[in-house]
Amino acid sequence: MSHIPRFFSRPAAMLALGSALVLGVSGCATSSRVGVTSDYDHSVNFRAYKTWSWYPTQTKDTEGGPAQGYQSFLDKRIRTAVEREMTAKGLTYAETSPDLYIAYSAKVEDKQQANYGGMGPYGYPYGGYGYYGGLYGRGNTFVTNYKAGTVIIDFVDVRRKELAWRGQGQAQVDKQTISEPEVYRIVNSILGTYPPQGPEGPNASR
Repeated sequence: MSHIPRFFSRPAAMLALGSALVLGVSGCATSSRVGVTSDYDHSVNFRAYKTWSWYPTQTKDTEGGPAQGYQSFLDKRIRTAVEREMTAKGLTYAETSPDLYIAYSAKVEDKQQANYGGMGPYGYPYGGYGYYGGLYGRGNTFVTNYKAGTVIIDFVDVRRKELAWRGQGQAQVDKQTISEPEVYRIVNSILGTYPPQGPEGPNASR
């Protein structure tokens, strides 16, 4: 047992430990958990919604590319994922007179989190995340740098012109954009909370 404290007191040993942690989690970013939150208008009867369309002024390039008038890869991925989920839920896409408009936004941010227990921001042991992360600390406190991809999806009641439901999902990602598998995973997790299941959810009266 006396060898353990002496091992961790050596700088080379700590470096080796940090390298092991980095290697251990560098491949975990694309399978990290999705943190999901949602909120809704408690007076809405969500069962009354049967059709939907994209919000008329929804941007086609949420990443802010060099030109306008065409979709980015990220937007195509989000739209495809949303369309699949809405079809699975029994809602029909309608160009005219839909019950709901759907709008969305997406972004990737550099984040940093300190932890005293050796676990990362999405439940993995602390360490770097591929080329975009890093590990450093003092004592038992570790700080990690990571990239978080966030998607927000809004359901707008067309007749009332009011927000009916909002879902937000965030997950650790590998790069400055959200890859296709990550988009599907985040969008599916968000829409997995629709319709809301609270006491005033799908069966609420308008």
